Amino acid sequence: MDKRAMHYIGGEWCDPAPEAGGIEVINPATETVIGHVAAGGAVEVDKAVVAAAKAFPEWALTPLDVRRDYLKKLRDSIFARRRDFARMITDEVGTPARTSRGIQLGLPLAALDTMAETMGTFPFEEKMGTSVIVREPAGVVAAITPWNYPLQQVIAKLAPALAAGCTFVLKPSEVAPLSVHALAEVLEEVGLPPGVFNLVNGTGPVVGEALAVHPLVDMVSFTGSTGAGKRVHALASATVKRVALELGGKSALVILDDADIEAAVNAGMSKAYLNGGQTCSALTRFVVPRAILADVEEIAKTAAEANVIGDPQSDETTLGPMVSSQQRDRVRAYIAKGLADGCTMVTGGDAPPEGLDVGYFVRPTVFSRVGRASEIARDEIFGPVVSIIAYDTDEEATEIANDSIYGLSGSVWGDPERALGVARKIRTGQVDINGGRYNPAAPFGGYKQSGNSRELGRYGLEEYLEIKAIQL
Repeated sequence: MDKRAMHYIGGEWCDPAPEAGGIEVINPATETVIGHVAAGGAVEVDKAVVAAAKAFPEWALTPLDVRRDYLKKLRDSIFARRRDFARMITDEVGTPARTSRGIQLGLPLAALDTMAETMGTFPFEEKMGTSVIVREPAGVVAAITPWNYPLQQVIAKLAPALAAGCTFVLKPSEVAPLSVHALAEVLEEVGLPPGVFNLVNGTGPVVGEALAVHPLVDMVSFTGSTGAGKRVHALASATVKRVALELGGKSALVILDDADIEAAVNAGMSKAYLNGGQTCSALTRFVVPRAILADVEEIAKTAAEANVIGDPQSDETTLGPMVSSQQRDRVRAYIAKGLADGCTMVTGGDAPPEGLDVGYFVRPTVFSRVGRASEIARDEIFGPVVSIIAYDTDEEATEIANDSIYGLSGSVWGDPERALGVARKIRTGQVDINGGRYNPAAPFGGYKQSGNSRELGRYGLEEYLEIKAIQL
């Protein structure tokens, strides 16, 4: 049987139960079936959690250098197969090939490098007065991951969990599971001890919820929509297990009146449309001075229309399809809502892109003169849709940026000192100044309904550790 249709539990590939149904994996560019995964249930979840619990005591005592060596081997093995991983992700998600190679693979490789480095300097034990403060692994971790960055979202949880000494049960997205299965094969090849990593396929309402309530799971790490995260948190609260949530976003690009307007808008459009806009930290609200609104509209229009839409396996393509027909329909519905609300459409629309009747494609869209109460300005659309909102003062710009249930990311462009002052007032987990370079060691996570935890680097590692005080 194809391993992609199997679960990986206790170091072995396990056939699905005879009565279990299969889940089709669809290529969003061609609408063809490219694979199947098993639909697991509570039985498979229990087997996986028990295997992880059994493996935990020995793995938790494994020397730090040994755990770090496993991360390095994993990194090297993924790098050796990077072209295969990139092709798989493009096929299952629709990410353009160049972005898959550069970001879908670059981010997890950087996360593994950073975590291996962090392990060498992290204070797992320190003296404090008459006490020794010891940081110990949290235990059995259940990870529930999304489809938009399938490999990165797993590595962002797996790397710190393994570094901390935790064991791991993964439920990947059933929409884009193929690259995660390839990761499981790599973990098997590098010799990770049985039960340290386990994979159970299935849907969120079945497998995800069974993991959240399982009494032997010590921690749940979830990345996905805010609605689903609330459900996971509520279920996990019955056993008071630790819950780390990375949720939605509606991030603002704030352009000050002394900014390089063209550079700011072009950088913002690139981040708004990254991965087809299917990025939680996408800059989808442009907050701009009213006096330069027309200039911003023109630059954004040009940038949107410069996208090459089509076959994501082509290196010429810059904008691929939405991941599914449901996601395509959702995005198009929001575009229709923007028109119904009276927002000005600068470019785009809810009709299929010309010549692309097959595939889940959406026109790159820009709205301007968007009211703060409009649904397209408040809801996470998760598609290539930008809303431009005008302001008159710096104070109003900050107020608009913070006028959201979310607080994940953001960007401010202008004089560096002035921009830094605005950035300090924006309630988000990350803010860049004039396109400041991404730092894979910096903590990633959000305020408000964007989540309650941090990933990557030292701060990501801390999420998977319990703190013990030993009094001497």
